[in-house]
Amino acid sequence: MSISLVLVIIMAVLFACGVYAMLERSLTRVLIGFLLLGNAANLLLLIVMGVPGKAPFYDGGETDSAEMSDALPQALTLTAIVITFAISAFLLALIYRSWQLGQADTVIDDADDVALRTRAADEPDDAMDEESRSDDEDVTTDFVGDVASPIRVLHQGDLSQLVDDAPVDRVAVRRTDDDTRDTQDGDRP
Repeated sequence: MSISLVLVIIMAVLFACGVYAMLERSLTRVLIGFLLLGNAANLLLLIVMGVPGKAPFYDGGETDSAEMSDALPQALTLTAIVITFAISAFLLALIYRSWQLGQADTVIDDADDVALRTRAADEPDDAMDEESRSDDEDVTTDFVGDVASPIRVLHQGDLSQLVDDAPVDRVAVRRTDDDTRDTQDGDRP
């Protein structure tokens, strides 16, 4: 198998330019960087595919398996194209919405980001460890002392809009006496 050095260099340049463009604050440059990364990934899969061969169809044993092309990189390339298209459409929607709201596509820091950054710089490194420690080792939940009510399944007798026509894959649970008093005999099994 011979790999074209030109394709490897082009792929590396596309990866480098894509990563560099994605580090910018402009959403348009992030989109361009992502498209470059998607094309570089497709080129990588093209390089991995190797030498083109015959179609991998069963023809009764006339074609040797060494002469057939590998179908996996082709399937991965199609998947990468679809993922790149979907995320590009999402980024275009973000850019359009950002332009509608602020007449700019640049991501800026808001007050909460700045406050979080300054708070993290002022705190010592072991502050997160102290917060994670608990005085009471027996407590396994944050909802200690909260009264939890059991889940109640609604039936047609509870609300007239409900229709009990859903398929059931388990034995019906017997209802309490309060629920059965409200209904007539024979309405439910």
